[in-house]
Amino acid sequence: MEKSVFEQMGGTYRQEGDYLLPNLTVPESASVGVWGQRHLRYIREYRETLYFGLQLSGELNNYLTGIDQQAEDMFFRLVEKMARQQGITEQLKVSNQMEWVGRMNNIQVAAVEIVNEEIIYT
Repeated sequence: MEKSVFEQMGGTYRQEGDYLLPNLTVPESASVGVWGQRHLRYIREYRETLYFGLQLSGELNNYLTGIDQQAEDMFFRLVEKMARQQGITEQLKVSNQMEWVGRMNNIQVAAVEIVNEEIIYT
C-alpha cells in the first residue's frame, strides 16, 4: 500500500477499532495574556494578512506571547517612571490613601493608552 503524504512527512497512525487515527500532538505554548488578546483582536480585524500569515505558519501564539510580554514590561516601566516623576511614594500611600489610589489610577490609565498606541494597535 502506498504511503500517505502524512506518513511521508514522518507521521504515524494508531489503530482505534476499525479506524486508523493520526498520532497528533499539540505543541506546548505559553498562555496569551490580556495585551496579547487585545492585539489578536486588532490584527484579526485590521491586519488580516498578518493574522493569516502567522496562523498558517504556526507562529501566531508565539507572536502574541511576545507582544504580551513586551506590552506588560512597558506598562510596568511606565507606571513606575510616572509615579516616580510625580512624587507618588509609599509615604503618600500611608498618609493619604485615597489620593494615592486616585493618582495611581490616573497613571495606569495613561500607561495603558501609551502601550495601546505604541504596541497593541500598530
